[in-house]
Amino acid sequence: MAGAQNKTVATDADVTAYIAALEPDRRREEAETLLALYERVTGEPAKMWGPSIIGFGEYHYRYESGRSGSMCRSGFSPRKGKHSIYLMCGTCDDAAAQQQEALLGRLGKHKMEKSCLYINRLDQVNMGVLEEIIANNVAEMNRLYPPA
Repeated sequence: MAGAQNKTVATDADVTAYIAALEPDRRREEAETLLALYERVTGEPAKMWGPSIIGFGEYHYRYESGRSGSMCRSGFSPRKGKHSIYLMCGTCDDAAAQQQEALLGRLGKHKMEKSCLYINRLDQVNMGVLEEIIANNVAEMNRLYPPA
């Protein structure tokens, strides 16, 4: 697999234009809400990663295999059926995993798979808890991958 390129890379696509083109209205409005939440929590400007991920910050990784790359520190994708919230480090260690599990228990309607939190509608979750989950994940990412 030497020389394989990562599929998801940062692009120069306009985040605002991407969100403005989302349909239906609820999906666009919820993406705007998530954009504001992430900007507030991360202190980073939004950037498109691939065609549909809105990411904040960047980190570089290297696996034991030697494969390396870059990815956003945190981000989301306003998909058609549900929002995908990317939690890169929610389970990086036992303490982070226990904290995330406790918060997920208070979040409201969601589905969690590996590092993706899926939410159908923002009005089905506690937004304060969602903000805490994202903030904890960003703090853990910053601890494990200190910003340059």
